[in-house]
Parts: sequence; structure tokens; C-alpha cells
Amino acid sequence: MSHSPLAPEAPAVLRIASARGRWTLLATVLGSGVVLLGSTVTNVALPHIGADFDADLTVLQWTVNAYMVTLAGLILLGGSLGDRFGRRRVFVLGIVWFAVASLLCGLAPDTTTLIAARALQGVGGALLTPGSLAIIETSFHPDDRPRAIGLWSGFGGIGAALGPFLGGWLVDGPGWRYTFLLSVVPALLCVPVALRHVPESVGTPREEAAGTGGRRRVGFDISGAALGALALALVTYALTEARHGGPVAVAAAVGGLVAGGAFLRVERHSRDPMMPPTIFSSRQFTAVNVITLCVYAGTGGFFFLTALQLQIVVGYSALEAGAAMLPNTVLMLLFSSRSGMLAQRLGPRVPLTVGPLVCGAGMVMMLRVGPGASYLQDVLPALLVMGTGMVVMVAPLTVTLLASVDASNAGLASGINNAAARAAGLVSVASLPLLVGMGPEAYRSDAAFDASFTRAMPLCAALLAVGAAVSFGTLRQTADAPHPPHGRIHGWLMEPPLVSRFTRHQAIE
Repeated sequence: MSHSPLAPEAPAVLRIASARGRWTLLATVLGSGVVLLGSTVTNVALPHIGADFDADLTVLQWTVNAYMVTLAGLILLGGSLGDRFGRRRVFVLGIVWFAVASLLCGLAPDTTTLIAARALQGVGGALLTPGSLAIIETSFHPDDRPRAIGLWSGFGGIGAALGPFLGGWLVDGPGWRYTFLLSVVPALLCVPVALRHVPESVGTPREEAAGTGGRRRVGFDISGAALGALALALVTYALTEARHGGPVAVAAAVGGLVAGGAFLRVERHSRDPMMPPTIFSSRQFTAVNVITLCVYAGTGGFFFLTALQLQIVVGYSALEAGAAMLPNTVLMLLFSSRSGMLAQRLGPRVPLTVGPLVCGAGMVMMLRVGPGASYLQDVLPALLVMGTGMVVMVAPLTVTLLASVDASNAGLASGINNAAARAAGLVSVASLPLLVGMGPEAYRSDAAFDASFTRAMPLCAALLAVGAAVSFGTLRQTADAPHPPHGRIHGWLMEPPLVSRFTRHQAIE
């Protein structure tokens, strides 16, 4: 008897010690790893992309932002597609999509093609990212699941840490195009492994009572996803082009606001909202997302500008700039899980107030990083302080998020928070050059870029300070995590981890 793609399958029970379990874990690590590479290797290549195409700063901004627009706007829809049509199926589709888009990036003959291919990369990332963790949770035995998630997080974090280093090595060697082609190899290796070894699973069909009797299957919020992505794209375009002025930028800004208003209206009235407004009835959940917007806007602008500052002003090669950022990520890999557990015991207010302030202090210390700066005396101390602040705040942010909603909404809550973090970084990269008066040719002049960088770091630090103030004023100090998340808590360099919808079912059981 044939079975419908909508019918739920019993999840396979894999063990890490088994051959199939190890292959499944490898496939998920490779899948999430290519998305992390797409996020982390690009910044160090930006000056070389600009020089190769004789492009201005706007092109460099869009090289980053085109990827983030589609990834942030479609990631919730990608998780829903996996739940409905099969997590392995959508995961493999995302991998193939991402590999083809990465190949297009590496072969792009002009900036228009490069930016379009980066947007396609984001679509592939939105398809495969939610399924990566969901596959682990639906495939592994409950006794092995925490360890499998820990291994997935750890290897993914190592990939994030090595991304800027590998990107710098490739830029200084065969060229910036290979930073994109680098993602093609693990992606193509992942496909046969996933098809052969990863078990298929789909989510339990969600149904609700129909108004005329019977039951109605919950559908997709396609219009909400389209309007959300359109609003992000138009606002980003308006901010990026605002320095040039003109009716096009104004029209984009108005269009973005209209699309954003339409998105909110659709979510309020849709029977199947992608982002149900009722979830924001939790004061703690709303506060955590405001904090996320502040924190990731500040850190997103910081990492974008610092990679350029180290190369344009200090004179580092791409490899040296990538290697310079490693201490920050190593600190997070070593200590984030302990920070998350500490937040569960002590409550969120202290770490989410202290962490952003320490992080902001590291950004202010970066003001010492200018022409002739010493790595040991100027760059490293600032990055160590910055990394310490991120250790203190990133994992507790995830713990507090999951504690702020019922376990049945854990997957939805983490998806919204992940999208908010990416959108905050997106808007930051688009708006910071405008706010600090960075001209389109500023990255060609070390003096002009250094002056803009000096104005930008206090703004980034101020965003972190606002996040700290919101934390202190709105979060309860008492720990209240009745539904702790599965496995270990890990912090990521630029994004919070996703919790799949399957996690919330497990928490209930």
C-alpha cells in the first residue's frame, strides 16, 4: 500500500556506535557545515572581490546581505517543508541547491550574477538548516541523542571557527572564487551519504477543528513567508542605497514598510500563521527577541567591518585577518555549554546584562586598532574581551528563549529567534555604513575607512548596551526553565542554534 508524503513515519532508532548512525551524523555535520562556511568565509574575501570587479562598497554589502535576506526570510518555511514532505528529502534538495548556487558564485562573471547567486545560496541554506538538527532528533535513540547533538554542535562550531582561516588561505592563494567553490565539495559528498544512510522522517500532521465539523489540516503560510522576505529585501535595499538618495531608495523604503505591515496583518488573520502573534504574549519571549535584535545587530556590524579594517587599515593579508578572529570563536567553543548551564541555575538577568556590556567593551577597545596596530597589544586583547562577552551572553540567550515558552512552541520560538538574529545582522550591515558616513569608495582608502570604523565601533557597542538595559529592565532573575532543551547548550559565532519541531514533542513526552 502506498503511503502519502503527508503521513508520519515512525522514526528510525540509530545508535552512534552503528555504521549507519555515524554516516547519518556525518551527513548532518557536512550539511550544516556548508551553511556555516557560507556565512563565515565571505567577509575576509570582500576587499578582493571589490578589487577584482572594481566595485564600490554597496556591492560588498550586497554580497553579504543577499545571502542573509533569503536565509532569514525563508528559514521558518524551510522547516515546515521538511516536516511535511520529508526532512531528508528537503535536506538533500537544500544541499544540491546550495552546491549549485555556490558554483555560480565561484564562476560569477560580474557582480549582478554574484549577488543573485548569493541569494540562491540563502534559499538552499533555508531548506537544509532546519532539517540538519531535526534529522538527528528523529533518527537517534533517546539515550544517544544528547551526545549526537553535542557532536553535531561541536564539529559545526569547529567549521565556523576554521571558516575565516580557510577563506583567508584561499583568498591569498588561488583566489576569492575558491571561497565559494570550497562549499561545493562537502555538499556533493553529503548527497550520496544522505541518500544512502539517512532515514526519512516527516512530522506528525498538525490538525485543528474545522468550523463546519470534522478536522482541517494545517497548511503553509506561503504569503507570510513571501511578504516577510520581501519586506527584508526592500528595507535592506533602501538602507544600502540611501546614501545615493533618489526616488528609487524612497520607493523601496515605503514598499518595505508596506510589505512589513502586510506581513503583520497576514499573520494576525491567517489560519496557519508562520509567526503566530499569540506567541509574543509571553513578556519574556518578547524581551529575549528584542535583546537578540540589539545583540546581533551590534555583533553583525562588528564582524563585517573588522574583517575589512584588519586588511585595509592594519595591512593584514586575508589569511592573517581570518586567523586573527580565531580566539573569539575558540572561547565560545570551549565555554559556551558551561555558560548555558550556569544561566539555567542562576537565571538570565545577570549573564544577559553583563555579557553584552563586556562584549561592547571589547568593541570600544577595537578603537586602538588602526595603522601600525600590534596584534598582541591591540587586536588580541579586544577580541578576547569580545569573546568573553559572547560566551557569557549567547548560550544563556538560547536557554532563556526556550524557557520563555511552552515546550510545544519550542521549535517555533527558536525559529523566530534565529530569523530575528539573521535579520538584525542583515539590517546592521546595510545601515552602519550610512550612519557613519562611509562613502562607496571608502574601502579603497585606509584613512577614510579607519575614520568610518572609529565612528562605527561606538555605535555597535551602544547597541549591545541597549540590549543589556533591556535585559536588566525586563528579565526575571529567577531561573524558570521547566522544559530544558535537549543535549548540550552551544553558542555560535553569528547565530543561535535552531531547535526543531520534533524537540518540542519530545519535551512533552
